[in-house]
Amino acid sequence: MPKRKDIKTILVIGAGPIVIGQGCEFDYSGTQAIKALKEEGYKVVLINSNPATIMTDPKFSDKTYIEPITSGHVEAIIKKEKPDAILPTVGGQTALNVAMDLDEKGVLKKYNVELIGANRKAIETAESREKFKEAMLDIGLDLPYGYTIKSLDEGKDLLKKISLPAIIRPSFTLGGSGGSVAYNEQEFEESVRKGLKESPTEQVLVEEYLMGWKEYELELIRDPNDNVVIICSIENIDPMGIHTGDSITVAPAMTLTDKEFQNMRNAAIQCIRKIGVDTGGSNVQFAVNPKDGRMVIIEMNPRVSRSSALASKATGFPIAKIAAKLAVGYSLDELKNDITNKTLAAFEPTIDYIVTKLPRFDFEKFSSSSGKLGVQMQSVGEAMSIGRTFRESFQKAFRSLELNLPGLSAKDPRNEDPEIKRYRSLDISSLNDGSAFRMLKVKEAIKQEFTIEEIHKNTGIDPWFLHEIAELVYLEKEYNSIKDLELLKKNGFSDIQIGALTNKKPSEIRKLRIKKNIKPVYKVVDTCAGEFVAETPYCYSTYEETHDIKPLKGKKVIILGGGPNRIGQGIEFDYCCVQAVYGLREAGYKSIMVNCNPETVSTDFDLADRLYFEPITFEDVMNIIDFEKPDGVLVQFGGQTPLKIANQLEEAGIKIFGTSSDSINLAEDREEFTDLVNRLKVTVPKYCIAKNYDEIVAYSEKAQFPVLVRPSYVLGGRAMQIVYSKKQLVDYVFRSAEATSDHPILIDQFIENAFEFDVDALCDGKDVFIAGIMQHIEEAGIHSGDSSCVLPAHKITNKVKKEIIEVTTKLAKALNVVGLINLQFAVKDEIVYVLEVNPRSSRTVPFVSKYSNISLANIAAQLSVGKKLKDFKLKNIKHKHVAVKKAVLPFKKFKNEKVFLGPEMKSTGEVMGINDNVGVAFLKAMESDGYTVPKKGTAFISINKADRREALYAARDLVDIGFDIIATEGTAQYLSKHGISCKEIFKVGEGRPNVVDEILNDNVQFVINTPTGAKARYDEESIGRTSVMKNILTITTMPGARAAIEAISLSGEVRVKALQEYFK
Repeated sequence: MPKRKDIKTILVIGAGPIVIGQGCEFDYSGTQAIKALKEEGYKVVLINSNPATIMTDPKFSDKTYIEPITSGHVEAIIKKEKPDAILPTVGGQTALNVAMDLDEKGVLKKYNVELIGANRKAIETAESREKFKEAMLDIGLDLPYGYTIKSLDEGKDLLKKISLPAIIRPSFTLGGSGGSVAYNEQEFEESVRKGLKESPTEQVLVEEYLMGWKEYELELIRDPNDNVVIICSIENIDPMGIHTGDSITVAPAMTLTDKEFQNMRNAAIQCIRKIGVDTGGSNVQFAVNPKDGRMVIIEMNPRVSRSSALASKATGFPIAKIAAKLAVGYSLDELKNDITNKTLAAFEPTIDYIVTKLPRFDFEKFSSSSGKLGVQMQSVGEAMSIGRTFRESFQKAFRSLELNLPGLSAKDPRNEDPEIKRYRSLDISSLNDGSAFRMLKVKEAIKQEFTIEEIHKNTGIDPWFLHEIAELVYLEKEYNSIKDLELLKKNGFSDIQIGALTNKKPSEIRKLRIKKNIKPVYKVVDTCAGEFVAETPYCYSTYEETHDIKPLKGKKVIILGGGPNRIGQGIEFDYCCVQAVYGLREAGYKSIMVNCNPETVSTDFDLADRLYFEPITFEDVMNIIDFEKPDGVLVQFGGQTPLKIANQLEEAGIKIFGTSSDSINLAEDREEFTDLVNRLKVTVPKYCIAKNYDEIVAYSEKAQFPVLVRPSYVLGGRAMQIVYSKKQLVDYVFRSAEATSDHPILIDQFIENAFEFDVDALCDGKDVFIAGIMQHIEEAGIHSGDSSCVLPAHKITNKVKKEIIEVTTKLAKALNVVGLINLQFAVKDEIVYVLEVNPRSSRTVPFVSKYSNISLANIAAQLSVGKKLKDFKLKNIKHKHVAVKKAVLPFKKFKNEKVFLGPEMKSTGEVMGINDNVGVAFLKAMESDGYTVPKKGTAFISINKADRREALYAARDLVDIGFDIIATEGTAQYLSKHGISCKEIFKVGEGRPNVVDEILNDNVQFVINTPTGAKARYDEESIGRTSVMKNILTITTMPGARAAIEAISLSGEVRVKALQEYFK
């Protein structure tokens, strides 16, 4: 069936910010869908609030709206753009929820807009636990017992009919949010209460807990002619009880018999037909009881999901692209497979390799977290690897995680630094708890001669996988000499691992390998197990005899990607890598992408001229360089990941394009950098590098407190912290870190009550272009990744602005930067302090690029290969619009975490608000972060003495808007003294009812709470935690409060404007 001619304009709804449970896989899926629709000649309109994505680059869609993804804003876009259809299936749960809301409100009917890719009935049936259960029973499929309840009373009645443990899941949430296991009545009631609050429909499903069952997923796609294709089978190595997003997974499924697989396949096809997904991709999850083979269907996602990105990268089948084309009328037998250009999309992919996905966790950022895995997703990213055997793929996956693991081998830091004494030994008694490193514990258990049966009993992991890990242990024990080099390489052992086994340096192993001609060959992911030649080579390494490819011809550059997403290094760096590909193409170079993140656009098969899905380690990258012999390598776009190996690459004689690794190292070496800034007469905060306990004590005698402490070797997950006294400093070091000559502790003067600025600039080694000066809304001391910022800087004197520009120019030239540079400044009393210099891409590059309509990373890539700034004719245009970037924090996932921000970054993503008015821009940013911005109600105010004058103006503005004020004793007395009517309320611990009681009773709609000093920062945690739980807008700085109040005063009619319209 040909494409539909009755549709001209399609609105694509994006997924919004990166949050735990909904990551950058939707940037990949959405970008692919948009490209597919544009290819077919449709006008594409996009709404997405995430500035960090390549999807929101204005060159992709005809109209790009960076607006809150709410039904109100989507309706305003529909009214303005008059789309014929909405594609809601590439924006995760966010897009589906908004599409359903628009339909319920009659908006789609009002404007005659249809949903394509999935219809309302299909979405409702799949997402409603009760309707899904009815549908599955209707076609004879088995399910775990499950009951939908709408109140706690219904839950109590249900307890009389079921036995515990049970899983409690809220309806219509992402990443298992609000899900938990209840083992007793008390936990059951608590879980139901929380689940009802988490669910947007106030419904909770109580399900049979299938503890220890094996979990599988099938990714499938259906066309308008009812052709259904199974794209990929995926097996979770971790058993049921751990969210699939937190599980280690492998494709294809390894432990199913052919009969079991065919039964599962037939059930998945029955499911997609019954649910009524007319066209597009779906994900169906199953559980199998290893004792008796009983198979039950767990759930079905009627959209492109997290697993769709993995399945696409695992097989080479572009699910989102094909799904988008099916949504506009095509059938599978009308679409070609882009990889082979010979087979049709109706061919089921066949693979002759093993794919492993490992989740990446950042528990060390959240001291309140137990680190135990459960039914609620907690991972922040993932890495994927490809090998010819499970053992090879599994080891490659571990070294792709960016955790200093050379494979399935734990690194003992004491081997590298003998001064480290306090090191937590491996605890193998907790094998029955899922955790980030359970597989390392499993390996250790095998080494300690626990039987496979014992380990299986404790973990629920299938014995097949345990035997494979046991085989790795056996190889380490019995085949650990140089003569076994080839065997070890075929089993995924890295040069570092083999060096440890043979007591040699990794460099010696590399030389021996090359001498013996033990080198990897490169195979292609082709969807057809080598039956047809791939036209878009997408490659992986293995140790066999023949290559599937030849080196690329012509001028070529390797771009090193960012690896798995984690807090501090997210999708922003993938945006930069993608832009670098476009820049190199414009400069006449072919690009070779090396990355191991399956969620990203940079690892799409048709982006770069060649893609290597490989770990970003020195060994793996050098193997590619040896094969491809590129003109050079770009390391400045993938965050810290490529920088870790830049020195080794340069020492190996590899040309690093752009800023040299020496310059990058100089900026990061505290002592060398201090020498440089002293020569340039640039001001920096005072600091100390303490290499032992005595030096810390000596420094504490003369230090100006508060100070910022940064240990380079961390125990117990505690990292940067602001401390306010000698006692606190000594106590912190004693509890949390060791100072050694190799791992010193860095102590910086903390400039309290200062304002912070971020600058992104381009330099070609001679000229400098200042792309943007951003002002943080929060005070200095909050990590720049967590701080909201406004562009252009809204409160900056000409003197300070001039000095910031001069210092940026001086440092960029002194560091001989070629490409991007980011600087962070603190300003207090008109004194400008340089806090940090990063001569590479930064996380603000996409934000500044979208504000200014200048593709900074694209230009930086071209500068790196020889172009000059003057070639681009860049101008500092004073735009009328203002943009606000707001961090999105994961406190809802870590409910006991302290919500006051500090120097340790905790955000998982960001949103952007853009408007001609700074208050409206801030309002849009807050709405994009999921806050309901109150227009009236009661505001709670508790501020420190230094903020009292500003709080007075804030309180007056709130009263003028129509708010009532409640305040703690000191604040209430000050406000009353100055004529502002307010009610005094107890602080936490002073009496009842206190402020937390009022928040819990829904009597507070807005919180302003500004802590300064040790006591205030640590005493008011319950206010912050309760506000997060109740989703109440909470501001912890007066500049933030001022911006929020201006936003509240301006909230009214929803107005939208496409990014392209700001630059007409």
